[in-house]
Amino acid sequence: MDINVSAFLAVSWWLVSVQQCLALNFQVLSYLGNRYRANLIKLREDPLFGSKPILDEYDFIVIGAGAAGATVASRLAEIPEWKILLLEAGKQESLATSIPAIAHYFQFTDYNWAFKTEEEPNACKGVVNKRCVWPQGKGLGGSTIINNNIYTRGNVRDFDRWAEAGNPGWSYNDVLPYFLKNEDVTIPELKRSPYHGVGGPMPISYSPYKSKLVETFLESAPDVGLRVVDYNDPNSHVGFSRIQGTINYGRRVTSAKAYLRGNMTNLHIVEGAFVTKILIDPSTKVAFGVEFDKGHSKRRVMARKEVIVSAGAFNSAKLLMLSGVGPKEHLEPLGISTISDLRVGDNLQEHPSYANLAFTINQTIGLIPDRIYKSGIREALNFYDGTGWLTTMGCEGLGYVKTKYNTDPGDIPDIEYIFVPMHLGGEEGLGHSILRRSMSVPDSVHYDLHKGILNKDGWSIWPMLMYPESRGQVRLRNSNPYSKPMIRANFFDKSVDLYRIVEGIKMVIDLNKTPPFQKLGSTLSMRSVPGCRHLQYGTDLYWACCVQRLTMQMHHQCGTCKMGPNYDRNAVVSPELMVYGVSKLRVIDCSIMPTITGGHTVAPAYMIGEKGADLIKSTWINTIKKNN
Repeated sequence: MDINVSAFLAVSWWLVSVQQCLALNFQVLSYLGNRYRANLIKLREDPLFGSKPILDEYDFIVIGAGAAGATVASRLAEIPEWKILLLEAGKQESLATSIPAIAHYFQFTDYNWAFKTEEEPNACKGVVNKRCVWPQGKGLGGSTIINNNIYTRGNVRDFDRWAEAGNPGWSYNDVLPYFLKNEDVTIPELKRSPYHGVGGPMPISYSPYKSKLVETFLESAPDVGLRVVDYNDPNSHVGFSRIQGTINYGRRVTSAKAYLRGNMTNLHIVEGAFVTKILIDPSTKVAFGVEFDKGHSKRRVMARKEVIVSAGAFNSAKLLMLSGVGPKEHLEPLGISTISDLRVGDNLQEHPSYANLAFTINQTIGLIPDRIYKSGIREALNFYDGTGWLTTMGCEGLGYVKTKYNTDPGDIPDIEYIFVPMHLGGEEGLGHSILRRSMSVPDSVHYDLHKGILNKDGWSIWPMLMYPESRGQVRLRNSNPYSKPMIRANFFDKSVDLYRIVEGIKMVIDLNKTPPFQKLGSTLSMRSVPGCRHLQYGTDLYWACCVQRLTMQMHHQCGTCKMGPNYDRNAVVSPELMVYGVSKLRVIDCSIMPTITGGHTVAPAYMIGEKGADLIKSTWINTIKKNN
């Protein structure tokens, strides 16, 4: 009798602990073999991977298989005459990574680079070791393996501002076709919209699971002067909505699943390949290959046409600096010869937030993991059918609002609400508290803050700052490629960033007073955050203290290889994404963003990958035509 992988894995999740389930996953793969693994990720015998040897030379070498890198590699492989090598330091996905509800667990595995900031002067004062955790995905799929599948493009003005800053070709009208090219929207009411794509590689849908609490959230919109919108429609950004996510039939879809499939015999994917250096001729300043470690051997592979760096805002900046592209005053004391003196690693941006608001209700309609856990087989069968709690992304709704600090005219919000049908004390029944552990909240703080409401039904909204004015920095710790970079987030260097979040918190508290929430007996837990009890509860100073102690960020790191015109002294890449001062080298990922977009960054990452691939094609196809 055949065994269905999804059903087996779901049953395993409920019958054993999380850790046991994930360990068992590898036994499942061995037992089921290639027959079922093909449902989730390419087989090892597929031409994309295969046992074929790594060649000495390819046309293009792409570093990193996240949202942008997988997109670039796949699109370049559409030209059959080109040979493409995609190098990824991590491994393939496991079967368990297709379950949306347990995405946060993978932050505690080797699918995460597990970066941390240096100690911050204005943030993360109350988290473990006073260092902000900063996840970044590692593996075929990159951060799309460990993210929450939220698909938001940002605001029209985000991209128009890029163009106005001297980056032609990056206005909203310019990039919209690339968003559409990526998408396969399955939400019926959105398929009719000219602002959504159909037929692309990435399915966009709602989670099959929908709680009654998210319905309450949507019903509350008119009471605060807002409406239910499609936040990816350029004409209606401000308002509330269910989350549009990168899921399909209740399963997570990563960049690897979406793009790295099919019979692309000219694309060679190598996992477990840790790139240590981009090879650049110091005299001609032409990039001609890469060095990387694979297993216990060091390899050197040449690129006939280009090297493309798509390793993310931290690793792309790190790799450029290790290769001699970066600030001269930083590189030379480390013994690294400077090939191009650029502001690599500056301009780091992120969306800080606060996740510890807790509202309790008098009905059993929240997402309580302990309750779901006890339902065992029923939930396993639901997941098999593509329904049930395991298909939830955890967060279910988004709201886009304007605070009193917002001076932008029109439909440009400055705070995003992330609606979660559970507060952080509500997950305690699992015995793991995975969500709050992913935020590095200490046990002592967690149990103190949620005393009396552990495992109780409720909800929370995390107010996320959309356009921070503060800027951070990435630097090398030393010249060892295996050392993690030094990351200084510099959160709240500009105090207005902090007080925008404070204003967002106060607006959430006001939202709780609306009739839809009050019908549920919704009540704010007013237990003070340890370390802030010397301040009067509810004042701006109190909430500012809370945010600074339990700072949360959204894994939206960007900006460290800034795109800009040649007269911008801080620009690292041109509008064509070519690294200044080095030929045949591009950066194509979210590190090129001049300013962060107003929303989650995976959708822009796919767009950047799509557009970057077209820029490359344009360069080399035009070159071929000229030569002929």
